[in-house]
Order: sequence, then structure tokens, then C-alpha cells
Amino acid sequence: MLSDKIIKFSFSALAFGVIFTGCSSKSTNYGSYIPILGKKVHKPLGSQEIKNSKAMHRATMRPYKIAGKWYYPTLAKVGDTQRGIASWYGPNFHAKKTSNGEIYDMYAQTAAHKTLPMNTMVKVENLDNGKSTIVRINDRGPFVSGRIIDLSNKAAHDVDMVKKGTANVKITVLGFHAKIAQTKEEKQETATVGKYYIQVGAFRRLEGAKITKRKFELALEDRYNVVIKEGTFESKPINRVWIAGFRSEEEARDYRTNNGLTGAMIIAE
Repeated sequence: MLSDKIIKFSFSALAFGVIFTGCSSKSTNYGSYIPILGKKVHKPLGSQEIKNSKAMHRATMRPYKIAGKWYYPTLAKVGDTQRGIASWYGPNFHAKKTSNGEIYDMYAQTAAHKTLPMNTMVKVENLDNGKSTIVRINDRGPFVSGRIIDLSNKAAHDVDMVKKGTANVKITVLGFHAKIAQTKEEKQETATVGKYYIQVGAFRRLEGAKITKRKFELALEDRYNVVIKEGTFESKPINRVWIAGFRSEEEARDYRTNNGLTGAMIIAE
């Protein structure tokens, strides 16, 4: 017989339907090479349509776990900067799927980042030699300590780091949705997944969820509210109780820490 005891469970990247290749997936859609005047010339894959749907952004901005570590994609603003080590990936991953479902083209101006929204436009400055390039984020990675961005082969050549393999870089957010911010409004834009929640309970019986909902409503600040999300778990109905109204994963984490909810799950939708 089922009780109203909170049911504990965890989400994985696959449960969200996210393609986290981490710069390492298999595919048979390889780029082609065509003979011209006796030479092999690359026929780029860059003609593919950029994936920019709301569904893709929701999927790729949810928390995900790689090699036992959780990563939390979160909001970004034009002008945000980050310093660290850049690496690059090329032939071994050419024509394989990226984390947002596109096909990786090592000759395109793209890159992988662990948390920035897909299609964020980023300036990458090689602090070792002063060279720079602009790339579009369309993949997740690199999952190596200290590294902040994984450049395509083309972008790595732009900043002259192919032979060395890595470089000390500064990255600057220039815009979102595959375009560089030009207008005042675009430069003030903040990219986020939209809505974040804290799950504070999961019940088989709806009445148990309603009791928990009322309990948290009495303690919440005005800008947050509590909702019940009906769904299924292990092929049976489940009623999840979520605190709603957080504008970023960071805000949700702060609320969770400050209110003794350290074991609660943060969900992006």
C-alpha cells in the first residue's frame, strides 16, 4: 500500500532528452571531399540549418551530469567574461552530433561550453599571443578541469593554438541566438532558460501533495508560489510539489541553501 512518504529520485541528462555527446558521439553523416583539379577540397557541412528552437534551448539548459559531476547551465548577459584554458577538437569529431543536435563541422566558427546557452556568440582572445576569433556555442564541454571552452579546428587556427593544443584565453559574450548584439536592447539582453523550480515533495496521493503545497505557501515570500505538477514515475501517477518563480538556477540554489532545502532538486523548464 502506498504512503505519502516523499519519493526520492534523480533525473539524468537522458531523462530530459538532451543529447550530451560531450564532443564524443557516433554518427554516419560524414562530410564529403570533392576532387577539383586533382586535389581534394573540403565540402563544408556548414550549410545545415542552425538549431534555435525553444524546445532545444529548454533541453540543453537543464542541469546534467557527466562523469559523476553535475553542471548547471544558467543565465548569461552580453559583456560577461571568463578566463581559463581553451582546447580544441577536430577530425575525430567531425560530422558527429553536437549536444544541441547539429552536426559538428570542424571548419565552422563554433565551440563547446559547459554552461552558456546554445547559439551564444562569444569572442575568444588568446592571451598568449593577442589573437582573437568569434564563435557560436553549439556543443557542451570540455569536461576537463580548468578548461572553459573547446574550439573548432577553424577557430583554433584563428587564434594560433592548434600546435600547442591549449591556450590561456578570455571569452566575452557578444550576443545570443546566433547573432552579435547591435542595438541597445540587444546589448541589455539576458539569456536564460526561462523558469526554474525547486522540488520539495513527490507523492502518489494528491492529498499529500496538497498538504505540502499549503505548508510551503504559508512560509514563502510573495514573489514565489507553489505548484503541483502531475506526472508519472515508474509507470504510476505521481504528484510533484514545486516552488516556482525563480529567474535563474543561481537564484534557486541561493533560496534552497538559505531555507534548509539542501536535498531538494532544482529543475529547469
